[in-house]
Parts: sequence; structure tokens; C-alpha cells
Amino acid sequence: MVIKVLLLTILILAVSFIGFAISILIKKNGRFPELHIGANKDLKKKGIACATSQDKMEQLKLKKSIHFKQLTILDKEFDKL
Repeated sequence: MVIKVLLLTILILAVSFIGFAISILIKKNGRFPELHIGANKDLKKKGIACATSQDKMEQLKLKKSIHFKQLTILDKEFDKL
């Protein structure tokens, strides 16, 4: 009984992989679909990016603001002299 279920599962998986491969071959541009959020045009229009990209952008903004604040503090100290 267990072997029958295992063989049926393997058969279903094999048929689905073969179907996926055939659909890629038949398509005009025959490529794997892009699953990354950053490559989705509709999400880009809404300003949505993947969490990693958004985190990197926010960290860059923070570094720039901290650097700017440090420069202004130094400028104030030089003005006092």
C-alpha cells in the first residue's frame, strides 16, 4: 500500500515537471518565470520592492543622514572657534 502511494506521488510529480518543461519550450520567450518581487513591473509601479532591497535603501538613507548631521555639528564647532 505504501509503495503504491509513493509510486503515484512520483508519477504525479514527474508529469507536472514534464508539463512545466513543455510549457517553457512552447512559450515565445521560453524562460523560467521571474519569481523575484523586484522584477515585477506592477509592484514597481506601486513602489513595492523586496524586503532586502528596501532594507538596503533605508540603511543607505540613514548613513547619509548621519553623515550629514556629523558634518553640520563639525561646522558649528569650527564656527565657534
